[in-house]
Amino acid sequence: MSLASINWSSIFVWQNLMNVIDILAVWFLIYKVIMLLRGTKAVQLFNGILIIIAIKAVSYVLNLHALSYIVDQAINWSVVVLVVIFQPEIRRALERLGRNQIFATGHKENDDANHLIEGLDKAIQYMSKRRIGALITIQMNTGLEDYIETGIPLDADVSGELLINIFIPNTPLHDGAVIIRDNKIAVAAAYLPLSESNMIPKELGTRHRAAVGISEVTDALTLVVSEETGAVTITKNSQLMHNLSREDYLKFLHVHLDPPEVKNNWWQNFLGFFKPKQSKEEETKK
Repeated sequence: MSLASINWSSIFVWQNLMNVIDILAVWFLIYKVIMLLRGTKAVQLFNGILIIIAIKAVSYVLNLHALSYIVDQAINWSVVVLVVIFQPEIRRALERLGRNQIFATGHKENDDANHLIEGLDKAIQYMSKRRIGALITIQMNTGLEDYIETGIPLDADVSGELLINIFIPNTPLHDGAVIIRDNKIAVAAAYLPLSESNMIPKELGTRHRAAVGISEVTDALTLVVSEETGAVTITKNSQLMHNLSREDYLKFLHVHLDPPEVKNNWWQNFLGFFKPKQSKEEETKK
């Protein structure tokens, strides 16, 4: 085969396609890392890394050899240091990757979401009728580790009865927020940041300000039951939806917590090719 007979244009097109896929894969990886680190102390440590990079650039431009040598040593040891500093975040990321059920259907996710919504609904109905104040935050994509650390660990399955008992007045756990992560009650009595927004109605109390505050810095979904009126409020993405009916908040929870059911995935479809096909007679017998 001569060089003239090679279709160079197709080779260049294929190489460009691979470059695009490579770039998209890198950006997707960076995005996932950022989402894992948001809401954790690791974000603050990144500010120090940026300062070190800036010092390195300045020392290079001004030919500050001693300073540049020190920064170079810090960079050389940065991999080991980052592993030590970010050990909790790395562990959580690997655990989350291990829980990613590549070969499973969406049935379990739907069952877990439905169980979570049923537990929330039962607790909200009970507390709303009796005017028991409650503050429940559900972790979405942004990590809530900094706020989870302020609470009392529970790591318990979500149930209406447990949520009700947590918020019964004059009990050790009733003051503060319950944080739900991965369909489990991670902690109770956690502290959330209070919003300084002037848009919050003055008749709403500290629980509502905390609910808006956490929605301003994360994408968490937060439920509030008013102790004064029994009204149900939801906050998400800095938005406050007040005095919701049961139909309203259930619809909102199903939209944001209940993923669409995936009946089959690529692995099941692949294995389906190796299953013996049933005859029409067998299908009619079913």
